[in-house]
Amino acid sequence: MRTPLENMKLFADRRQKLAGMMQGSALILSAPEETIRNGSVHNSFRQDSNLYYLTGYEESGTIFVFRPGMTPETVMFVRKKDTERETWDGFRFGPDEAQKQFRMDKTYPIEDFSKEICGLLKGVDKLYYRFYKNAEMDTKIRETLLDLKVSQGRSGFGLLPVFDSDEFLGELRVIKSEADILNHRRACELTCEAHIETMKYVKPGMSEREVHGYFIYQIMKRGAAREGYGGIFASGANACTLHYVFNDATLKNNELLLVDAAGEHNYFTSDITRSYPINGKFTDAQAQVYEGVLKVQKTVISMVKPGLPFQEMHDTASSMLTDLMLDLGLLSGRKDDIMKSGQHKKYYPHGIGHFLGMDVHDSGLYFNKKSGESRKIEAGMVFTVEPGLYIPANDHAASAEYRGIGIRIEDNILVTHNGHENMTQRCPKEIADLERTVGYKN
Repeated sequence: MRTPLENMKLFADRRQKLAGMMQGSALILSAPEETIRNGSVHNSFRQDSNLYYLTGYEESGTIFVFRPGMTPETVMFVRKKDTERETWDGFRFGPDEAQKQFRMDKTYPIEDFSKEICGLLKGVDKLYYRFYKNAEMDTKIRETLLDLKVSQGRSGFGLLPVFDSDEFLGELRVIKSEADILNHRRACELTCEAHIETMKYVKPGMSEREVHGYFIYQIMKRGAAREGYGGIFASGANACTLHYVFNDATLKNNELLLVDAAGEHNYFTSDITRSYPINGKFTDAQAQVYEGVLKVQKTVISMVKPGLPFQEMHDTASSMLTDLMLDLGLLSGRKDDIMKSGQHKKYYPHGIGHFLGMDVHDSGLYFNKKSGESRKIEAGMVFTVEPGLYIPANDHAASAEYRGIGIRIEDNILVTHNGHENMTQRCPKEIADLERTVGYKN
């Protein structure tokens, strides 16, 4: 995709902000070549989030080198122009046009990386790079570090120290700019609309896969480039599998459907989960569990404001959900003993949420690495709040009416200077609103 020239200031501003965090260091980001399946068919390619965040460049087979304060400061290695390959694979900028359009100080053909990189790393004190992303690239970096050491002769210098670029850039990306928030909001808007249309569409007898396909149609219709992640469309007891991926069962009357799915807009994703009756009417047992989980979610969301430790949200959710488990007769005994022993994790095995941004589980630290203390949330952060309760169909400790019920309710929360904004608020989640939207279908 061609990136309009007028958008390049956004990426330059991000690099300038990053430069203030780097002293005497270099950053290397790489995007692998497109993977090929069945010998000839190309899979869909999505640019590495960090590389796109700093450059706006969407072609595969790209390496970006950032050296703040040095000349050249921004260097990109890209695929050569190749008319024959473009006939098969699509447009390529090539080094010259990439340098001009994306405002790089210098560009090279990707084939020149091994020849040029040692010279680009001379004079830097440390390197930021993410290992284990691309085995071929990792090997090149290791060879470069050794070559660089050898090139310095008997200077006494050891290998250039390498730090994880994911962690480093995560702290830049965790606080969203106004431009980031606009993209986030649009991703949330189109995802809310797709969820609503999907609620209206579902009925008993459909397959989960058909509903998944309809949801994809709805987000694409609204301008999404792709799904933000592999959607979960889990009916009945399938909802008790947290990362259910089959999406091939038949929707049945009197069962619930859990939909955890979203669209991506300009590389920012939403992440919404809704649980609702396939026929448009909650049973008494389903409503009892659902209202309990919804109460937890509303309570946790109401807590959100700058200065709140992230862990406090999870602790509150775990405590309230344990109360719900006791009320439903899923567990018995003293609450403190249950939580201390972890018995409640049988029905609530995950956390309250995660950072959200260019990746669905976005970068950023949740705890202080030295003290181990929970991070306090700040204005500009975006994360999910997603309590859940999952009662397996074969759980004979539970009353029969509750078996096979899986509920998760997930919204996307922006921390503001005075509190918070629920960016997915318009997606129905009250029982009356869900029943009205889905409509009775018997």
